[in-house]
Amino acid sequence: MRVLLKRDDLIHPELPGNKWRKLKYNVTAARELGLGTLLTFGGAYSNHIRATAAAGHYWGFNTIGVIRGEEHLPLNPSLAYAAGRGMQLTYLDRTSYRANASDEVTDSLHRKFGDFYLLPEGGSNTQALPGCAELVAELTEPFDVLFCAVGTGGTLAGIAAGLSANQQVVGVPVLKGGAYLENEIIELQERTYGSRVGEWRLDCGYHFGGYAKRTLELDDFIDDFESRHGLLLDWVYVAKMMFALFDHVSRGAFPDGTTIVALISGSSDIPEP
Repeated sequence: MRVLLKRDDLIHPELPGNKWRKLKYNVTAARELGLGTLLTFGGAYSNHIRATAAAGHYWGFNTIGVIRGEEHLPLNPSLAYAAGRGMQLTYLDRTSYRANASDEVTDSLHRKFGDFYLLPEGGSNTQALPGCAELVAELTEPFDVLFCAVGTGGTLAGIAAGLSANQQVVGVPVLKGGAYLENEIIELQERTYGSRVGEWRLDCGYHFGGYAKRTLELDDFIDDFESRHGLLLDWVYVAKMMFALFDHVSRGAFPDGTTIVALISGSSDIPEP
């Protein structure tokens, strides 16, 4: 049994891993459409909000972040970083935010801000998946299984599309009740590729209480992993995925000789703007 780490967190300090992959072709599409503003949605601690702000700073776009809930001052470190990278912050009450993908909300935002390129919450759309699919070709070691954390499902959907025969992806949702994501991922793949593609499945038993929730068991695992391997795992996403991987291996879920890749997709650390 071999476990290899794909250190996507090292791609860029402000645009790590799957965030950069999801934004790559969206930024290209925005340029081709002649749109100079990126608008997206997220919670007050959203990694995607931070990454979109960084993309705007480095690639020359104005950015607007539509934040769930009410404004709270002073800004928390995540939103302060986004604002420091030039993002204009606006807020939607939680009821309206739940309908953020509706034409009604989009039209109201166009009336307020004019033309913009719309990125969905989490950045998962048909432009995001091809960027994520490219990850597989970067893996020079043969492998059988790839583990990745799952938020909105775009990363898994794209990676699965890049697989060869006899390879599979195991996705570990980090939010409670993540089984609904299976239909979301299938829909993403159908919109992008015309059908469900690749061998993949979700394991929803490792959310540790829900999104951005943690337990003493998870904290102990993070500490032990750092002491053994010198790598501090992001507790929101990556640690839950890695815990699942270790648990599967300890239970003999994979045959001897299996090579597993663990995707280190990013970090919850907030970079300096």
